[in-house]
Amino acid sequence: MKKILQSLALGALLATTAFAGIANADGEKFVWISHGPDSDSWFNVIKNAIKVTNEQMGVTTEYRNPPSGDLADMARLVQQSSAAGVDGIIVTIADFNVLEGPIKDAVAKGIPVVTVNSGTVEESQKLGALMHVGQPEYEAGLGAGKRAKEAGIKSFLCVNHYITNPASVERCRGFAEGIGVELGNQMVDSGIDPSEVQNKVKAYLTANPDTGAILTLGPNSAEPSIRAVKDMGLDGDLYFGTFDLSAEISAAIKDGTINFAIDQQPFLQGSIPIQVLTNFVRYGVTPSNSIFTGPGFVTKENIALVESLAGQYR
Repeated sequence: MKKILQSLALGALLATTAFAGIANADGEKFVWISHGPDSDSWFNVIKNAIKVTNEQMGVTTEYRNPPSGDLADMARLVQQSSAAGVDGIIVTIADFNVLEGPIKDAVAKGIPVVTVNSGTVEESQKLGALMHVGQPEYEAGLGAGKRAKEAGIKSFLCVNHYITNPASVERCRGFAEGIGVELGNQMVDSGIDPSEVQNKVKAYLTANPDTGAILTLGPNSAEPSIRAVKDMGLDGDLYFGTFDLSAEISAAIKDGTINFAIDQQPFLQGSIPIQVLTNFVRYGVTPSNSIFTGPGFVTKENIALVESLAGQYR
């Protein structure tokens, strides 16, 4: 009986110690690395999600990005984070070839990686990441193109403000195939300077007056394009779709300039990877599949449901 009691006491002590270890396993340090330049307001929702989730999970996640959007700088951020020995890395696959080496090096060091936003599940698996959290870009563009086709659209302009990211081209390609045409010179490399974007949109629409639709890939291209369309008196006449949301995009949906915005739910993209890494580091558990956060379509009919949350949670 004495030995049984001693064994029970030892078991209780081990259980208590293990529980205490799990309960106190907080304060992990992660880094969330994006390709977005400082000028891209879309990532403000990501930053808010990081702040909220840090508080919820009891961790520290630092948001880092190349100020100008330079992908070589982004690769260096991955290398620096890996060298610092963080507990986990969250990173967008803005360009597989540029980021492959640094991400694989981090994985080889035993640092768990979750890829997010840009890139594909297949690319994520090749990099050795735990999973991918994001929106399948080609499929999102395809869904948008099918909507446009139902509205009778046969031609379009795709305003690509980050053409160096292959995922952006997939959005335009999907849109083209949804309409039923091949992607060619309908895709314009607009850059991110608002005046240049606006001028390039005006120039294209002037040279191609039969253009039926315009697709923009986020606030950096959508907002100057809205101004271009209104300056030319085409608001309400030109079929207009965009990716992502902002206050100006929401207003354009309400006034009829924009027909729809594709919401990939950036709050979830900011939050889910932190939750995944925290649970993996603490308990060794992770979802068995990647998680798709979009696409969802925001239109005039449902904009009221999301407008008050735009820029913070949507």
